[in-house]
Amino acid sequence: MSGRLLAWLTLVGAQILLGYTTRATQGKTDRNAVYHWSTSLASVVYYGIFLAIVLAIGKDDVRRLLALRRPRSWSTAAGVAAAVIVAVLIFEAVLNPVLHADREQGLTPTRWEPSHAAAFAASFVALAIVGPFVEEATFRGLGYSLLEPYGRIVAIVGIGILFGLAHGLVEALPILVALGAALAYLRARTDSLYPCVLVHAVFNAIALTLAVTT
Repeated sequence: MSGRLLAWLTLVGAQILLGYTTRATQGKTDRNAVYHWSTSLASVVYYGIFLAIVLAIGKDDVRRLLALRRPRSWSTAAGVAAAVIVAVLIFEAVLNPVLHADREQGLTPTRWEPSHAAAFAASFVALAIVGPFVEEATFRGLGYSLLEPYGRIVAIVGIGILFGLAHGLVEALPILVALGAALAYLRARTDSLYPCVLVHAVFNAIALTLAVTT
């Protein structure tokens, strides 16, 4: 096992441990968290630290390891991305009535609060733009590159499982694993991080929008 892979697994393992420990000890989550300025601030700080560690692991080979390059074909990327979005939405629609995964993360406000629009906008940027980029750089970027030498199936399945666990959730775990694996498949087909970031951002944006409009 390479030193980079060991460092990445240690980072993700720490994230998984922190996620489930926090979930087990913090009690009920605040359903109106996206209306608090502290949510966007804490998220940006957390993602900033995480990205710094990812870049440190990549060192002088960051662009290659994070797949910061154009897709082989934008048309192929668009087609695969559309298929991924549809497949994951169907999977989520089937499981969500049973798992109620949308409630577990604590980001589903009870109603729209116009007085908190600015704080919500800041949370939206942090969770639908900053978060997807950092998570994709971590998993479909660095993680996928380090696991791919062991085979594409290993990389896709492994990234899916670790991505799901990294969120520290239980009911939502099957959906997150499916999303993580689907995005890893998109990375494999396009050889680029950019389509993965765009699709991830779309999912988060849809989730946040529906949370305050339904």
